[in-house]
Amino acid sequence: MSGEDYEAFDRADNDGQKPDKMFTLKKWNAVAMWSWDVECDTCAICRVQVMDACLRCQGESNKKDAYGKQDCVVVWGECNHSFHFCCMSLWVKQNNRCPLCQQEWSIQRMGK
Repeated sequence: MSGEDYEAFDRADNDGQKPDKMFTLKKWNAVAMWSWDVECDTCAICRVQVMDACLRCQGESNKKDAYGKQDCVVVWGECNHSFHFCCMSLWVKQNNRCPLCQQEWSIQRMGK
């Protein structure tokens, strides 16, 4: 659908004359949002949303990209639970199990 000069909601007069326009849409701006395809949108280790940088990355100012955001990737386990990679790499050093379901931790995929 084109956003320029879209005419909508034509209204007919009671006497059957040519309909006059209720309004004319001059411009249309779309807004899109995205999110990770995750069951739970919060990292169970640091309690920060997985769409945002983890607490460790938020504290490090040298990891910022061109938009001023930190580069913090999400990791999914074979159990389908997701965490920040930074958080999970520290967790696995102490306990090689998923923090949520206690299955042995094995990486299924990583994403940005």
